[in-house]
Amino acid sequence: MNELGFTLQTTDRTTAARRGTLLTAHGAVQTPTFMPVGTRATVKALSSDVLERLEAQIILGNTYHLYLRPGVELIEKAGGLHRFMNWKRPILTDSGGFQIFSLGDTFKLSDEGVEFQSILDGSSHFWSPADNMHLQEKIGADIIMQLDQCAPYPATRDYVEDAVKLSLTWAQQCKEAHTRADQMLFGIVQGGTYLDLRLSSVKGLTEIGFAGYGIGGYSVGEPHEIMFETLPQVCDALPDDRPRYLMGVGNPTTLLEAIGVGIDMFDCVLPTRTARMGTAFSSGGRLNLRNAQYADDLSALDEHCTCDTCRNYSRAYLRHLVTTKEILGSILLSAHNIHYLLDLTARAREAIESGQYAQFLAQWRNSPAADDY
Repeated sequence: MNELGFTLQTTDRTTAARRGTLLTAHGAVQTPTFMPVGTRATVKALSSDVLERLEAQIILGNTYHLYLRPGVELIEKAGGLHRFMNWKRPILTDSGGFQIFSLGDTFKLSDEGVEFQSILDGSSHFWSPADNMHLQEKIGADIIMQLDQCAPYPATRDYVEDAVKLSLTWAQQCKEAHTRADQMLFGIVQGGTYLDLRLSSVKGLTEIGFAGYGIGGYSVGEPHEIMFETLPQVCDALPDDRPRYLMGVGNPTTLLEAIGVGIDMFDCVLPTRTARMGTAFSSGGRLNLRNAQYADDLSALDEHCTCDTCRNYSRAYLRHLVTTKEILGSILLSAHNIHYLLDLTARAREAIESGQYAQFLAQWRNSPAADDY
């Protein structure tokens, strides 16, 4: 593979799990992969060198938040987001559409774009799809996402159908406006819980043609069982030679189940958000370190984990940090939780390579952790 893009290396013998390589301008990403979220040019509580030691392959930024603060012009002046935040590996930026549409009734839609209010000062702003592409080009991420309308859950069929149509209109405009050859532009599948609308979205996006495909509009409040009623068919309908990115999913069980139906990429704020709440992922399930049972527990956070937090600090010490609200607690738990998901996807890759993903998934389903996620 000598140019930017995705190479599918192998698929599992008995599931739809895929092993691939995504080559970007800042290096290769081995898939399936989890992408830590750095919304405002930082993965919360973690520096770039820590993320490198954790072996994060690619991280995220968010166009909406970076546009409002510190401003895209400053990022461009600094040489792009990579230099601004001192991250040398690949970056993906979301368009910010999800953030706009999560603001209730403060936005106005048209085929030409969306008018919205700033969460900082209430000021009014307008983005056309072309505007959004120009912003993401200035930010300089390796992978950028189309501007789309994300329907909430629950939503009426008419609302979701209109969102699919508008997202396809904007997808075409994004494709026409995007000019940077060193960036890959992904389209985003919408359609809520309606399979026919999902498949209609896939058909429209693949006719336009994108370097990869995000799958949005899931994990917006619906039970994950409902997501899996349509996700396998969506994956089957997408091109085999393009990466598939399930947006906003970081629950370990859901992540592994989604790999089994053909998803390649994931992102979520869950590992760092739960860390700030004093909660850690573990091979035995979630650990709430605020619980008094850990007050004098000098064992490792997770005896099966090889991260620096688990090798160097006890549950009792971590609980002390959490209960006294020391910043170090958030740092150590964030590093551990990110490591947990990166290691989980690395082991998934190994299982796919050996043709053993079905066994790997079955083992997870029978583990103590599975019922806790």
